[in-house]
Amino acid sequence: MSETVIKITNLVKEYKMFARKKDRLMEAIFPNLVHKHGTFKAMDNFNLEVKKGEVLGILGKNGAGKSTLLKMITGVVVPTSGSIEVNGKVSSLLELGTAFNPDLTGIENIYQHGQVMGLTNEQIEEKKQQIIDFADIGEHLYQPVKTYSSGMFARLAFACAINVEPEVLIVDEVLSVGDMAFQLKCFKKFEQFKKEGKTILFVSHSVGDILRNCTRTVILENGRKIFDGDVKTGVDKYKKIMVGLDSEEETDETSEVTEVSSENREENWKSHFEYNEEHLVYGENQVDIYDYGIFDCNGKYALSVNNNEKVSIKMKVQVNEDIEDPIFALTFKDIKGMELCGTNTIVYRMATGKYKKGDKILVEFEQKVPLAPNKYTISLGCTKYSMNGELMVYQRRYDVLFVEVVSDRECVAMFDLDSKITYQKM
Repeated sequence: MSETVIKITNLVKEYKMFARKKDRLMEAIFPNLVHKHGTFKAMDNFNLEVKKGEVLGILGKNGAGKSTLLKMITGVVVPTSGSIEVNGKVSSLLELGTAFNPDLTGIENIYQHGQVMGLTNEQIEEKKQQIIDFADIGEHLYQPVKTYSSGMFARLAFACAINVEPEVLIVDEVLSVGDMAFQLKCFKKFEQFKKEGKTILFVSHSVGDILRNCTRTVILENGRKIFDGDVKTGVDKYKKIMVGLDSEEETDETSEVTEVSSENREENWKSHFEYNEEHLVYGENQVDIYDYGIFDCNGKYALSVNNNEKVSIKMKVQVNEDIEDPIFALTFKDIKGMELCGTNTIVYRMATGKYKKGDKILVEFEQKVPLAPNKYTISLGCTKYSMNGELMVYQRRYDVLFVEVVSDRECVAMFDLDSKITYQKM
């Protein structure tokens, strides 16, 4: 059996919650007489063992306890009760640059960070050039850190944290720092650690990163562990949790609740997704696009989309006036608002028919989404060209849904070409 590197037993972390500042002061002055606080359990009887060489992905909604757990493992936060045993040197990428002095130069901060990490001056001297090369910030290295841009600061902080040769690496949502070239360098270092058999704890909201990098997954909810197992099953369960189809109370993966097809319910699809309440709506309102959602090949809600698999993007349209051959449209944009791709019924020369006031229409776009892993917005529309060629907008909903596109492989630039590559010696 492989060596246990981290063992956590009956871990509890409680925080005192005060309604007023005055209550906190009174309890501090009279701790044995005044009790004015409530209690919030950030971690609730948590148990975990991590073996040497495992890459453990930790998933959970905001507030589930992920960062609290990592801070306790690194010793930043003290548990209320329970025990944590860690065998080996730990390097954490939690809050980059916390050991930096803004008035010191970059090179001086390299020495200071190394001393905080327990390295001798000789060890720091050995690592210094690796850190300088990795950060790659040029002559700025000899300027005070307070003059750095946020990107330069992150590069130097990451370089310092990653180049101390730990046995255990703890990463919390910081692999995507700097520009694309630097991000690639970060992921290469991450891959090097995996090949060397380092133990890695990896927190990310990107299920694509979890799928690509991890060997095991844990899901937290309300400070408790509700799943511990293989990565794909864990990611599937997490997706259900994020769209409200699974919870900490549900342990049976074949429960009828998760198996009910979305098409058989008259409910708000959009309530299960990351819905943009501030999306732009405009048009002459001959129709109302009143509901929409994204679904996998089994008809289940899909908060994230694998760019290699078919999905269905659906919308429900209420007809407010008699119309004929409306155009139904779909567009994907990046977070900056740039239109990346889209389609509509007129592109496919579809005559969509006549509809009377009061009719309801179900529109479905079934396709793959060959975009690079990232977050995108979906826009939906219903329009019509008049007899003189003018575009009439019945209704458009811009950036109405957020969707994360994931992949089990890296992607160059904006689109996954899904190429079949062959080669042979000539």
